[in-house]
Amino acid sequence: MAIEKLDDIEFGNDLPTFVPDTSLAATTKFAKLVGWDGPRFTDHEAAKKEGLPGAMVPGILSQGYLVAMIHNWAPTAEILTVDTVFRAPVIADEGHTINGVVTDINDDDGKVEIDLTVANEKGETRVFGTATVKLPH
Repeated sequence: MAIEKLDDIEFGNDLPTFVPDTSLAATTKFAKLVGWDGPRFTDHEAAKKEGLPGAMVPGILSQGYLVAMIHNWAPTAEILTVDTVFRAPVIADEGHTINGVVTDINDDDGKVEIDLTVANEKGETRVFGTATVKLPH
């Protein structure tokens, strides 16, 4: 069910799990589009030579996936901020899930805080953060 207004949510609501496309093909395409076509984003073996476990998903793409997840949940939401902490690399070609939970609702101004996590297949948190969105009443 898509959220349309503030009255549609409650404190503690879980957002639907979002599965981003973290394939090497998607990562490479994005990296080239933004001018970050270095091997750490486009080639697993070259990234390993840099000391990484494999090609990384660029952080700004991970943030974009967080925003996409929020808009899938609440298409009319105005995203005011997304604050992220990158704990460990999001590695291309590994499966990841994004989860969120409503942690604060301000009825006066329509602002909602959402805690967000990006986890790999092992359940390890790679990215976490908080988003503030505004919903109509």
